[in-house]
Amino acid sequence: MSVANGRSLLAIPGPTNIPDRVLQAMMRPAEEIYSGPMVALTDSLLADLKRVFATTARTYIYAANGHGGWEAAISNVLSRGDKVLVLASGRFAVGWGQMAAFMGADVEVLEGSWRAAIDPATVEARLRLDRDHAIKAILMVQVDTASGVANDVQAVRRAIDAAGHPALFMVDGVASLACMNFEMDAWGVDVAMSASQKGLMTPPGLAFVAANDKAHKAHAKADMKTLYWDWTARQGAEHYMKYCGTPPEHLLFALRAALDMIMEEGLPAVWKRHALLAEATHAAIGKWAEGQVVSCNIIDPAHRSPSVTPVVVNGADAGAISAYAQQICGVTLGSAIGDLAGRAFRIAHMGHVNAPMVLGTLSAIEMALQALDIPHGEGGVAAAVASLAKGAGLPSRPADKGVAETTLALATAPA
Repeated sequence: MSVANGRSLLAIPGPTNIPDRVLQAMMRPAEEIYSGPMVALTDSLLADLKRVFATTARTYIYAANGHGGWEAAISNVLSRGDKVLVLASGRFAVGWGQMAAFMGADVEVLEGSWRAAIDPATVEARLRLDRDHAIKAILMVQVDTASGVANDVQAVRRAIDAAGHPALFMVDGVASLACMNFEMDAWGVDVAMSASQKGLMTPPGLAFVAANDKAHKAHAKADMKTLYWDWTARQGAEHYMKYCGTPPEHLLFALRAALDMIMEEGLPAVWKRHALLAEATHAAIGKWAEGQVVSCNIIDPAHRSPSVTPVVVNGADAGAISAYAQQICGVTLGSAIGDLAGRAFRIAHMGHVNAPMVLGTLSAIEMALQALDIPHGEGGVAAAVASLAKGAGLPSRPADKGVAETTLALATAPA
């Protein structure tokens, strides 16, 4: 018997849940693209992307997914034959490196672990060996959605500086932007990129790149450039060329609504919400892990992502858990990929997500563990509730008012 009828829950790491407000923003006629409101919209989006990236650098919008953002970043700063150092911590930095190699770069992968963050000391040691500064760019991800790791961007920047290396520092923020703190300028990132379908709560199809002056100096002599991705072509006054053609209008309308929601909540509050929901998820898995079958993939809690958590399953069928959650409960979990394929599932807690959604997801998983007779510690959902109750605290209340007045004030407060 299925109890899945009703509004299903999507707990996959992209595309994430799209807010109704964002969907409604797309339900409008197209605009004329050469002047007026569309120009103002583009200007507002480029400005707010600077706020999200925490940068004064130039920002660019592409009609593309995250892989397109990778190509945009690479093609604008590298030349064929340039050496690139990829910092592996899962699947996605390696994938970015594979794209660079396909485009003609000489790519070296600094091997890491699928269960731990990038080691800054290892990065520093490798860069010190590059006395001739053959390495022109360093690629890393802040969050790898395959492994679930959150890498320390600041620590890697310090390692680069300690080695005295001039390579461009390039960071993928696809699964971290608007999910956790990212400070491009303060952390010394030269090129950052992201995409629309995760923390930015917008349908897939938009990629973003931010590039500082150092990156634009490299751009001046890069020979991988093509017209579609080219920054110079997008810097002119002609609005049409900011997208190298017709703008993806309705995705831009959606992004405007999503950024408005993020700015209204406030970036620090967005980051805190993600952190609390991740901690609750990890608390539940910690209890289930007492059965010695399921566990968080990333061993060190300090390096677990606030946006997605892969759950490793040893001695049981990970696919059966996902199938039960979807078919019986109406909750779609993320499939594991890369080294974890077939032996894990992923829980996304990013973007347009709140406590009931995460607790509902965790409840479906706990229900699956019980129904499938998979050994697990009891009380995972209760541990998640306790974690949230402790972290979220109490709503602010007007001072010196009785219970009735306080309840009325809370009920009538603006949403």
